Amino acid sequence: MKLVIIDYGAGNIKSIQFAFKRLGVDAVLSNNAEEIKAADKVIFPGVGEASSAMKMLKKSGLDTLIPTLKQPVLGICLGMQLMCLHSEEGDTDGLAIFQTKVKRFSNSVKVPQMGWNVIKDLKSDLFKGIKENEYMYLVHSFYAEHCNETIAATDYEINYASALQHENFYGVQFHPEKSGKEGEKILKNFLELNTNN
Repeated sequence: MKLVIIDYGAGNIKSIQFAFKRLGVDAVLSNNAEEIKAADKVIFPGVGEASSAMKMLKKSGLDTLIPTLKQPVLGICLGMQLMCLHSEEGDTDGLAIFQTKVKRFSNSVKVPQMGWNVIKDLKSDLFKGIKENEYMYLVHSFYAEHCNETIAATDYEINYASALQHENFYGVQFHPEKSGKEGEKILKNFLELNTNN
């Protein structure tokens, strides 16, 4: 299997790469359009600030490439948020794959949310074998609002979308690569997804 992690300068890519290595898959880091298009599966990571990450995507032309991909694509953390319509962070227009907006948590809670929290209302084969209210590791100040594409929810001040799916595009707000055995199971499920799911 050819797994490509999009390398555009915004993400803790090494921990994702190690997580897949533990599953027996050597992920290739690339920002090359042809290599990304030829992959069986694609990971779109992201850590940091939305507007500067979007600038880096545009600089390498990946902002137009990513929405056209036909294979399963998994956005992680900021990667998922950039796949939405718009983020309040830096007033950033996203890739508009998921039809929802990204808002900031209010100051009535500790921001960023950092640590373990549960995911529930699970839908999609991405969560095959994962129990309701399983704990995942999250670090974020902004969240995706619910929409028809929500496939997991989490509570932190409000109930928000902690995972999204539109056709072959998946996004998770939490870090599966830092979420122990259950997070690893989600990555394994992603590797096993058919393009038709």
